[in-house]
Amino acid sequence: MKLDTPRLIIAGTGSGSGKTTVTAGILRCLIDRGIKTASFKCGPDYIDPMFHSRITGRAGGTLDPFFCSGDTLKYLMTEESRGCDMAVAEGVMGYYDGIGFTSEASTYDVACATESPVLLVVGCRGMGASAEAILKGFLEYTGEDSRIRGVIFNNISPRLAPTAVKKAEEMGVKVFGYLPSDRRFTLESRHLGLVTAGEIKNFDEKIRLIAAEMEKTIDIDSIMRMAEQAGMLEFEAPELLSEKPFARGTKIAVSRDRAFNFIYRENIDMLERMGCRIVYFSPIDDEALPDGIDGLILSGGYPEIYAGSLSVNKSMRRSVKSAVESGLPTIAECGGFMYLHSILEGQDGARYPMAGIIKGSCADSGSLGRFGYVTLKAEKNGLMCPEGSEMKAHEFHYWDSTSPGDDFDAVKPDGSRKWKCGFHTDTLYAGYPHFHFASCPEACRRFVLKCMKKN
Repeated sequence: MKLDTPRLIIAGTGSGSGKTTVTAGILRCLIDRGIKTASFKCGPDYIDPMFHSRITGRAGGTLDPFFCSGDTLKYLMTEESRGCDMAVAEGVMGYYDGIGFTSEASTYDVACATESPVLLVVGCRGMGASAEAILKGFLEYTGEDSRIRGVIFNNISPRLAPTAVKKAEEMGVKVFGYLPSDRRFTLESRHLGLVTAGEIKNFDEKIRLIAAEMEKTIDIDSIMRMAEQAGMLEFEAPELLSEKPFARGTKIAVSRDRAFNFIYRENIDMLERMGCRIVYFSPIDDEALPDGIDGLILSGGYPEIYAGSLSVNKSMRRSVKSAVESGLPTIAECGGFMYLHSILEGQDGARYPMAGIIKGSCADSGSLGRFGYVTLKAEKNGLMCPEGSEMKAHEFHYWDSTSPGDDFDAVKPDGSRKWKCGFHTDTLYAGYPHFHFASCPEACRRFVLKCMKKN
């Protein structure tokens, strides 16, 4: 296969540097120019792709080097940018931030694997010359090609911007412009990061405001030319990611609404490539699961915010409980796992009845207890994998369970911590860890085959 789409990665000097704001503005500028643009997020993130999708009109993708090999990253970028004029990926955390105190699984890793030019966003709030020192460090950190081909200064005074540009270009890096400090450009956040695009009042207006400012202070046309300099890559498509459909007629229900919307595009794509038909439903608004389904995926999300609305929908809770208890193959990740509990404490502090499959309760732990990448080792045979096998996953949650399960050992990549988690039976996976099917296509296939037996 060949990856030849013009492409770039928008990275940041750190979390809060403004890369999401800059990415959203650039995407809006490209779409306004009639450039059909595919968008991606580096790392384990569900929310930023929702922002991208709202702007581009296309589902956003995920490029995560912890889950995916170099060839898989290239394959996903190729497949998901097919028919597009350009591909734009937003980085995660700081450009070199990866596992532990290394650059493994970082945005830099994605840039190297896909041979993409990088546009670095330097957050300048509260800084003067220090911003130049930070930039110099980023350019020289690796001792070899950083892949940084351009810079945008964010949150900088228009009065200081010309000097910053001059000093940066003396280092040999192109500056494409700056975005001034303006509270109107701020995107809201909550305990799991940004609020979703659908929750931001006047989202489209805000993004258009950012883009209008960028048209004045940033050279968008030169950024497009930089993306066009990305070379063509040839690679072998991963066999299990591109297999022929074998599950035609298999119908899988996936939760998607205000409470449940953490869904990797790649997971849905893989199910559809295997021949499955996806039907979405709302545990908040629908009375029952869709008719005639062969499998169920309860996605992650923010059920704690909508706990009252979920609880009052008794017919849906009964429908889910009946389906799971009758053996419908089911994957319930994080928020979906919380929905299966007997009780869920809402963000308002009240306790609400849920589906009642997991005999326990979920409540705010007050801190981010288990966070980041893990490798799961199965302690028993089950829906996703046989006993003793391993799968990569990630956790990110403030709410914790009195009954987290013990059918897997979860181990941090550096081996510094491990814990028991998850429920794993012949027809059910339920737990806090999230999966990216591109990293475990065998598990996805196993789930689909079980759904076909139900069919």
